[in-house]
Amino acid sequence: MTPTTIKANKVKLGIAPINWTNDDLPELGGEIPFEQCISEMALAGFVGCEVGTKYPRDPILLKKYLELRGLRVCNQWFSYELTTKSLSDNKNAFEQVLDYLEALGANIIGGGEVGTSCQGKAVPVFENKGQFSSEAEWRDFTEKMNILGKIASERGFKLCFHHHMGTAIQTLEETTKFLDMTDPELVFLNYDCGHFYFSGEDPVKALNLCIDRIGHVHLKDIRPNILKRVKLQRMSFLEAVKAGVFTVPGDPTGCIDFDAIFRTLATSEYTGWIVVEAEQDPAKANPFEYATIARKFIRSKTGL
Repeated sequence: MTPTTIKANKVKLGIAPINWTNDDLPELGGEIPFEQCISEMALAGFVGCEVGTKYPRDPILLKKYLELRGLRVCNQWFSYELTTKSLSDNKNAFEQVLDYLEALGANIIGGGEVGTSCQGKAVPVFENKGQFSSEAEWRDFTEKMNILGKIASERGFKLCFHHHMGTAIQTLEETTKFLDMTDPELVFLNYDCGHFYFSGEDPVKALNLCIDRIGHVHLKDIRPNILKRVKLQRMSFLEAVKAGVFTVPGDPTGCIDFDAIFRTLATSEYTGWIVVEAEQDPAKANPFEYATIARKFIRSKTGL
């Protein structure tokens, strides 16, 4: 198949440190030093990264480490807790992360709603996802997201909300409802093809439906044989991660149609970051090896 060209002046390619050390499962990659992680990101051919728990909290020091390797920060996950904590508490935490990202020269803040999520709990992920119990709860949540989106926008940021397994905004229906109920000038989507596939959705259809609201892109693949086990064995989200449900684009054990995804991104008005974010157990899937697989695959498919 003829490669799909994505212009480098429109899109930059990054990778997430969760591929080396898992923030929610410290035993996965806990022994890998921060400097090894970012050195391997650069050596694999990426120009950007997201923020991980091992990153220095001093932005001046972090910028020095990254600039030596030709890297920059593009985004950081933010855990919204609007369903369980006050708007004031969320605003305070949100602005602290914006301060940090601003000092690093980033302009994207990501994250999903974790207040009612089961993503970190030892319960079957397909049976215990977060829920909004009424339209009033939907309105309250989305109005608060607009407030945070306005704070971000006034500081030159895009708030890019991440639909996520185990949360109240997991499916395509929930994602499109969320987008319909939020201000398109203030709230954007962090599209993740792996999470859409995991939740039973067609990630290509989701991309085409949401493309006008997408402000940040995560690419990961799904191993369908592992996904089948997750359902049959009633695994939690983190058990699924440890079992290897996720992998990188370019892994032949995956199943997502990346050719179609790249065609949509190439023909759309999307500008921003494409980030490989495919958490695995580093003891089973060497992070540098898999980063290199993903980088070569994306280059072969898009020219990036």
